[in-house]
Amino acid sequence: MKNILLSTGGSGGHVIPAKIFYEHLKKEFDISIVSDERGIKFLDKNKHNIKTINIAQKSKNIFLFPFQFLLLLHSIIKSFLFLKRKKIEILISTGGYMSLPLCMASKFLNIKLYLFEPNMVLGRANKFFIGSCVKIFCYSDKIKNFPKKFRNKIYLIPPLLRKEFYSAKIVENIDEQINLLIIGGSQGATLFDTIIADTIIHLSKRYKLRIFHQTNLNNFNNLKNFYLKNNIESELFDFNEDILNFMCKSNFCITRAGASTLAELIFLNIPHIAIPLPSAKDNHQFENASMHHQLGCNWILDQKEINNQLTGKLTYIIENKEEYLDKKKNMKNFSYENTWNNINQKIITIINEN
Repeated sequence: MKNILLSTGGSGGHVIPAKIFYEHLKKEFDISIVSDERGIKFLDKNKHNIKTINIAQKSKNIFLFPFQFLLLLHSIIKSFLFLKRKKIEILISTGGYMSLPLCMASKFLNIKLYLFEPNMVLGRANKFFIGSCVKIFCYSDKIKNFPKKFRNKIYLIPPLLRKEFYSAKIVENIDEQINLLIIGGSQGATLFDTIIADTIIHLSKRYKLRIFHQTNLNNFNNLKNFYLKNNIESELFDFNEDILNFMCKSNFCITRAGASTLAELIFLNIPHIAIPLPSAKDNHQFENASMHHQLGCNWILDQKEINNQLTGKLTYIIENKEEYLDKKKNMKNFSYENTWNNINQKIITIINEN
């Protein structure tokens, strides 16, 4: 039985795919997950074979570069010893800064390396290691910044979803009530807690409205008071809670454009307005949303346009449901091959072949 290590860390966008890979591989291989202190909070020690390795975080201060280099070198040596001690045969990296030393150490030990790129722009770490990996799991073969000479390493899979998504039952359409889901991602998107307030108040005066709002704990009380003050029915939750429960009760969504969130919304056929995070590296959230927009699966708004356009856009969609229904149809067509067994077979087959 092959000994596989899943390396992940940082945000939920990195850790959630690692958890899904784990579920796909745990019956066929001896598998464990390694993460840092940030990533551990998204994992469950009762469900996952977890190992912790703390890697020094990088700094943007150029004066600390010599010190950072020494820390990185120390992290590579520590990763080298870790991989050798655990007798790891295959390393699968889903990203995060803490994965860099492990990927580097895997090269010295001739450990087979698999990468994962869910975004429509090749991540910088993945670009650095693309020449060393066996394959890179991707959702598309049209990824920007992908070196042409390594395109044969792309291994296409449908978007990764947690197993419970495949048996989910959802609200079908907007009828008498709008169940609006607001998703800010694992970082909370505090901006979403304030800038769309006027839109929510406007909608609540015209329609029967219920809000499911994902936020960070720091702004929980402020949001709760806002909804109480304006007599708007709402449920607040943080990133660690079961988002599927709220998705199943929603018939529309306002969201960032992280790859995992878009995959979930599209699979569940929930029409959504994507507002990409402007500061996302290499503008990858915009590219994620644009790919699905070209397929007719969503609407996109620039963050700068929210104040002027969000209310009008939502009102138009509610009053003219043709586009809404078209989006649902297009999402259903996009996801027809996305089954647990299909992805499971693809992942296991490619690992056994190499």
